[in-house]
Amino acid sequence: MKFAVVALVFFVNFLWTANCAPPTCYSRVLGLSKEIMDMLEKLQRYHRTKSCVEVLPKMYLDVHNSCVMPKLRDFMYVIENLPTQFCRERPRIIMLKRKVRNLYIIINRICYRDLVFFSDDCEALETGQSSPRYGEDRLQLLQET
Repeated sequence: MKFAVVALVFFVNFLWTANCAPPTCYSRVLGLSKEIMDMLEKLQRYHRTKSCVEVLPKMYLDVHNSCVMPKLRDFMYVIENLPTQFCRERPRIIMLKRKVRNLYIIINRICYRDLVFFSDDCEALETGQSSPRYGEDRLQLLQET
């Protein structure tokens, strides 16, 4: 009986320790970008910040897009220079500003050269729709068939 209890405690401790592993740079970037997108959606629905968010540029974060850094930089500039003091002082807007700045710093400094970019479709970050771009060899194969 004591062995079963000790084994159970050891197993629970092992599971708890396994879940406490620090996040990788990539997982932190993915999680933070999801948090930012969720926060933007909430701010667009919230009546006190709806007018403030209308000023912000449209943004659909995709950390696999090579245009994400200029888009984040432009977004940070707009959010730091909102037209009214009321918008600049909203706690939720301040939290969004911090998260965007943290994501920019993580990608630019901490994860420098660790992320792999699969596309360079800058329009996809504004529309949320990515259009496939074929390389020359793939395009030539499509034209031949």
